[in-house]
Amino acid sequence: MKSMTTRSMKTLALAGLMMAAQLVSAAPPSAAPDASQIKAAHDLLAAMQAEKMMSMTAGESHYADDKQRQEVMAKLGKVPAEEIYRRLSVPLAQLVSTETAAEMTRFYLSPYGQRVLKQNYNSAAQLYPTMPTPSPAEKEELKKPAYLKADQELKAAEPGLHHAEFQLVTAIANGK
Repeated sequence: MKSMTTRSMKTLALAGLMMAAQLVSAAPPSAAPDASQIKAAHDLLAAMQAEKMMSMTAGESHYADDKQRQEVMAKLGKVPAEEIYRRLSVPLAQLVSTETAAEMTRFYLSPYGQRVLKQNYNSAAQLYPTMPTPSPAEKEELKKPAYLKADQELKAAEPGLHHAEFQLVTAIANGK
């Protein structure tokens, strides 16, 4: 029975490695983004208030003690928002298209997008987070194909963006 379990685990591990290799080979090569892609990503980060995302990422991180957490948050608080946008714009430009960045910038600058940001950044932790209720006109905007495609692409890019945020928090905490 033990050998069966070990063999099953090996098979699962091998299947996982093969699937990961297929995903990596299927992914398009990550070309260096051009200036317009970086500008669009920068504008999206500004619209999303990325400095608040960074604070959330820093707050979710694990620290040795509360003093270390406070030190990291203090260092992060001294970093200008513009520097955060600048340092995250290249990683984000590699994750989303220029069209997605422009569409999501438009969304986050809209009144409904501002309510979504306020809900995300200013609400207490919730087991089942809720979104603000859109007006009928806002509901129509949310049904447009350009928005749906951009929202889907941005959601797919969230893990990569979160990783870039974590790396930036670490760099800031280390004084870089």
